[in-house]
Amino acid sequence: MERLIDLAPGAWILLALAGTIVGLSKTALPGANTISIAVFAAILPARTSTGALLLLLIVGDMFALLSYRRHAHWPTLLRLAPAVAAGLVLGAVFLAFAGNGVVRPVIGAILLAMTGITLWRRRRAPTAAEPHGHLDTTLGYGTLGGFTTMVANAGGPVMSLYFLAMRTPVNVFLGTAAWFFAIVNLVKVPVLVGLGLITAPVLLLDAVLVPMVVLGALFGRWLIPRIHQGVFDRIVLMLTVLGAAYLLIP
Repeated sequence: MERLIDLAPGAWILLALAGTIVGLSKTALPGANTISIAVFAAILPARTSTGALLLLLIVGDMFALLSYRRHAHWPTLLRLAPAVAAGLVLGAVFLAFAGNGVVRPVIGAILLAMTGITLWRRRRAPTAAEPHGHLDTTLGYGTLGGFTTMVANAGGPVMSLYFLAMRTPVNVFLGTAAWFFAIVNLVKVPVLVGLGLITAPVLLLDAVLVPMVVLGALFGRWLIPRIHQGVFDRIVLMLTVLGAAYLLIP
């Protein structure tokens, strides 16, 4: 764990690609971040990957805010806050006791279950959004979003499914998500430092990968005006399912 910088060249190539996807996920395709989670968890110990990926996500958050900060829907963020806080606490407790072999399949199973629920709700009401005040939806997605983002930085797909269930327009989706994760990821930093998951080797690894995050974020800013709402929704769902399925592989 302490020699992360000595990874094989192939591992570095995959991590660089994952870093690029982190940036892309923040400014264009939120579901794509599940691929980064899977790559980091495959190359690094699962718990270590949580700390390493968090710092890159924060860099991506900065670009997301620069691009979409004015489009956030603050009433949605305020409704989610209590459930997300509860999920963060549950995730911190789980992370303190769970081993590397437990973290990946738990997150994968949650993501697949939430994708199934989202597809069922969209098929049940194909043209109408769920009421923004729907309490069980907000509590369910909010708690799972807080839990999964603390445990494996996998809150992005969960919250993407929530915004899709609400049939949120693309720019509002990205703006609300930008503020949500900018706040939540900063809150997570002292927790992960306290758990020993952010160390000097992790910081060095992240310093090498930051330029790739910037590259991905800039490409995402170019890409998003060229994506239709329906295509955007389908891509988010597809990437979530693929990433979740990979996390379930032993």
